[in-house]
Amino acid sequence: MSEFLAELIGTMILVIFGGGVVGGVVLKKTKAEGAGWVVITIGWGLAVTMAVYAVGNFSDAHVNPAVTLGFASIGEFPWSKVPMYISAQLLGGLIGGIIVFLQYLPHWGVTEDKAAKLSVFSTDPAIRSTPSNLLSEIIGTFVLVMGLLFIGANDFTDGLNPAIVGLLIIAIGMSLGGTTGYAINPARDLGPRIAHAILPIKGKGGSDWGYAAIPVLGPIIGGVYGAAFYNAFFTGNMTSLFWVMSVVIFIIIITAVVHEFKKSETKITSNKTNESAV
Repeated sequence: MSEFLAELIGTMILVIFGGGVVGGVVLKKTKAEGAGWVVITIGWGLAVTMAVYAVGNFSDAHVNPAVTLGFASIGEFPWSKVPMYISAQLLGGLIGGIIVFLQYLPHWGVTEDKAAKLSVFSTDPAIRSTPSNLLSEIIGTFVLVMGLLFIGANDFTDGLNPAIVGLLIIAIGMSLGGTTGYAINPARDLGPRIAHAILPIKGKGGSDWGYAAIPVLGPIIGGVYGAAFYNAFFTGNMTSLFWVMSVVIFIIIITAVVHEFKKSETKITSNKTNESAV
């Protein structure tokens, strides 16, 4: 199997299982309706595990542009292969989204909630706040890429690595996923979002393209910084990339904090005005 086909199939498997568990939980009249967040996080963890088991021997199963770019940025993966890997991952995400649509064909028509339908394909924030949403995706993917490098630095019984990676995904989902749905993977979000946009899903509503940049940019920034951070502190290779990315992350953190403080002050002022009017 070629590396292109391996990344395509791996990402497709990831989205089939991951999008599939979300569909089972949020769409109406499924056997799993209302099963909740814990089921979703476990489903996504198992999705990654199955994807890695399926194609890990052929392409190392990046199945995530943030992982590919993170590894390439510290010399752990050749830049010449980056465009091919990312193209395969995006195409795999698109195909996976289409298969999930086919799996739940009778359920789209009986589900009225447009946001629920979109959530089967892509992520959205619990509270929409662009700087904070971006920061959440950065943190989640920072932990992901560092975690993958931690795992790679340890010796496990043959065949156990994919299961450990799956546990990492479950941990990220349960601990950090409640803010934005933890895309932590541009292909997992953008590919299926495109599928949502082009598929004839009854009553689907818009594909929320105004938010779509967050689960792409956040994971890329977080993935590259996670790799640079690991490279700096765990291998002793402090490069200019680490310092540049540290400045970028610092600016994003300050922006997010200032934005939330301003929102709080505006809300307090508005409440005082309403109280005075009463």
